[in-house]
Amino acid sequence: MFAFLPLLALLAGVSAVTQATINARLRSGLASWSWAAFTSYAVGTVAMLVVIFVQRAPRPSFTIAAAVPWWGWTGGCLGVVYIVLSIVLLPRLGASTVVAFVVAGQMLGALASDQFGLMGLERLPATPLRLAGALLLVGGVVLMRL
Repeated sequence: MFAFLPLLALLAGVSAVTQATINARLRSGLASWSWAAFTSYAVGTVAMLVVIFVQRAPRPSFTIAAAVPWWGWTGGCLGVVYIVLSIVLLPRLGASTVVAFVVAGQMLGALASDQFGLMGLERLPATPLRLAGALLLVGGVVLMRL
């Protein structure tokens, strides 16, 4: 079962670059990055409603929702940052370069989140080996731009 989980993570990565490519094409078709991003979120909202319906997930109570920290509601805003920047940058930099920078940014953000235990994560120190891995990833980004 554990070997299956990394494959799901790879699928998530493939879906992210596919989404960025589709959204960049939608941008040129609609002649608007903002309408392309809105359309992506609207279609995604409908798809998520279908998932909720199929899953038969119960609606959270107001009490449970009220207990979520304020920053727990900002994920969609960060999604907008990703969607808009990928729509704008992909035609200019190319898919592989944008993905390389996104992955490097994710790695650096993940290292910081682990190191400091941000937003309730368990603290995992940025060991020399973990830092070396991150540096290799950033080096890969540099190589992608040459």
